[in-house]
Amino acid sequence: MTAHTTTDPHQPAVRGAQHLLGQYWALTKPRVTQLAIFCAVIGMLLSTAELPPWRLVVIATLGIWLLAGAAFAVNSLIEKHIDQKMARTRMRPLPSGELLPLQAIVFSGLLGGLGMWLLGSFVNPLTMWLTFATFVGYAVVYTVLLKPYTPQNIVIGGMSGAMPPVLGWAAMTNSAPAEAWLLALIIFVWTPPHFWALALYRLDDYRKAGLPMLPVTHGVALTRLHILMYTVVLVAVTALPFVIRMAGLLYLVAALALGAIFVSYAWRLYRSYSDKLARATFGYSIVYLAALFAALLIDKFV
Repeated sequence: MTAHTTTDPHQPAVRGAQHLLGQYWALTKPRVTQLAIFCAVIGMLLSTAELPPWRLVVIATLGIWLLAGAAFAVNSLIEKHIDQKMARTRMRPLPSGELLPLQAIVFSGLLGGLGMWLLGSFVNPLTMWLTFATFVGYAVVYTVLLKPYTPQNIVIGGMSGAMPPVLGWAAMTNSAPAEAWLLALIIFVWTPPHFWALALYRLDDYRKAGLPMLPVTHGVALTRLHILMYTVVLVAVTALPFVIRMAGLLYLVAALALGAIFVSYAWRLYRSYSDKLARATFGYSIVYLAALFAALLIDKFV
């Protein structure tokens, strides 16, 4: 007997739709967005004495995610010509030709509009406008005005990336007190050593793209020194939640332990550079921030 196989005529269309959706998903830079949303949710959970209403948390998280995704889509559109020159980014949806600029513009507009509507209608106007300001700060101020023109792009533009805890806090309380801005300060100081570690082992890419990252304009040695200095300052800043009694001893111990590991990476990077160590430093910096904010949350509820 001959086995007969039947082919679903709809399979190519389904695979095509799944591929297209995957490209739109990639346009939002999901790995970066996930860390930002995690920090926003931590801000929500730290903002009130009790657990906040879960419906409000879900809606606020979705609204912030939508605007973050819209900002990354605009960033990808503006940097299409740069991404084409870099091995790390040339296969992204726009430089690879999987999506057209018009598709990115429409997609970003839909995401951003829906996010604004959700935050304005179901959360509060303060969160909506703070999130919109973050969108403008990243998509326009950082991407257009800072990144192509100054080696301090990461430092100055880091404020946009530091905003998620403030957005989360505002979403739950309709306010942005000093505690929320302290969380933003931690991310602000964390950002330079995080990105400069990446820039060190991607140095050739940034040179080809013509971006004035610090190791391109001022050399690898000075960048390594800056990473070490910023990491030491970061450890000091992370002790402030304990100093102002926002967090307890459990958090302080975790912050100092996590910080000691980060400083050890930065010190070894400063003393004896290798691409492998720079990659490891970059990877640890992501784990560090997530663990630090998780420690704040555990300290509050334990």
